[in-house]
Amino acid sequence: MKTFFAEEQAIHDPRMFLSSGAQKPNPEKPERTNRLLAGAKAAGSTIERPRDHGLKPIAAIHSPEYIAFLRTIFERWQRIEGASEEVIPNIHPLARTGSYPASAVGQAGYHMADTACPISADTWLSACWSAWSAVEAAETVLSGARASYALCRPPGHHAFADVAGGFCFLNNSAIAAQHLRSQAKRVVILDVDLHHGNGTQGIFYGRADVLTVSIHADPIRFYPFFWGHADERGEGLGLGYNFNLPLVRKSGDAEFLEALSAAAERIEAFAPDALVVALGLDAFEGDPFGGLSVTTPGFARIGEAIAEMGLPTVIVQEGGYLCDALGDNLTSFLGGFIGAGGAR
Repeated sequence: MKTFFAEEQAIHDPRMFLSSGAQKPNPEKPERTNRLLAGAKAAGSTIERPRDHGLKPIAAIHSPEYIAFLRTIFERWQRIEGASEEVIPNIHPLARTGSYPASAVGQAGYHMADTACPISADTWLSACWSAWSAVEAAETVLSGARASYALCRPPGHHAFADVAGGFCFLNNSAIAAQHLRSQAKRVVILDVDLHHGNGTQGIFYGRADVLTVSIHADPIRFYPFFWGHADERGEGLGLGYNFNLPLVRKSGDAEFLEALSAAAERIEAFAPDALVVALGLDAFEGDPFGGLSVTTPGFARIGEAIAEMGLPTVIVQEGGYLCDALGDNLTSFLGGFIGAGGAR
């Protein structure tokens, strides 16, 4: 199995975020890429650099208004006297149906859902190469590979079509799924991150050609709070094409695999042509966020169960934060997936 990653993905280095009102070091650090690269290599994956795919695959998901914002906001922010070193919003619209602000401060609030996605001089470049890694992985599967892995960093599943959030700027999983749609009529995104993929859900919520399925910690008292509940089923043409499986906090391997079995049944009923796995390793029992209790061997079983679905698969990295087992957890997942025939 090939792994796609570009060195530029590591230059985005956010300094801080607010958690429960307290300023804390941002956990989405460049060192994550070193740990994940080591984990991919240990699983026998070969590392390749993606090509520059330009804006088209990004613009297929994200609005031109939002792309223009991401490309220019840091430079504009620096012109504000006394502004912070990173772009961090301090005001948000109560509703997003009114006029569009001209000011950098207003646009930051409009396009950034929270304070966990600060934008620096390097953010746009890193986010583009992260997205292009996902596109390259999708291209590889479209060319006949059974599976591929995109080491996407920064991650993407909290990014909506025109809103950043939760360490995410461009929705890599959605971009990969849309790219697969050039040949695959029906695509499923299976999100196994600790946190609900609210941006991914929002992008496809009214569509019937992409099924979105998410297994995550119950958001009733956990980020992203406002999305990810079991009664969210889609709307319009997409009604019945969104399936959330929230888990009780601290659920472990058995509970996660039970939810994955239910997810597999729903995916089979959709009869998809291809699969995108939004892979979060932060469901690990030792992850700093501490929401679920999946073990390192448990990730192998998750990988095996996904491989047994028998679909052409693009694996897109989402969460999973700095802890001693981060690389081992990726090795375990990829090893389980490959061992079950997922990379043939």
